[in-house]
Amino acid sequence: MSEPDLGARIDALEMRLTEQDAVIDDLNATITAQWRQIDALTRRMTKLVEEIEEAGSRPGSNAPEPPPPHY
Repeated sequence: MSEPDLGARIDALEMRLTEQDAVIDDLNATITAQWRQIDALTRRMTKLVEEIEEAGSRPGSNAPEPPPPHY
């Protein structure tokens, strides 16, 4: 293998490595943002479930609702 071929191959490998590092950084940022959103949504869902359970355990919550006035 001649010296110019080796130099060109090394340059190509360095370029690929740089591009892969950039892609990895982008993917990491995307995954981090998604985990933050998942965490926020999970906390919100937990809060809503607690509110629903609390509303169901209030006295009088099992009473049937009266029909709307237009009946």
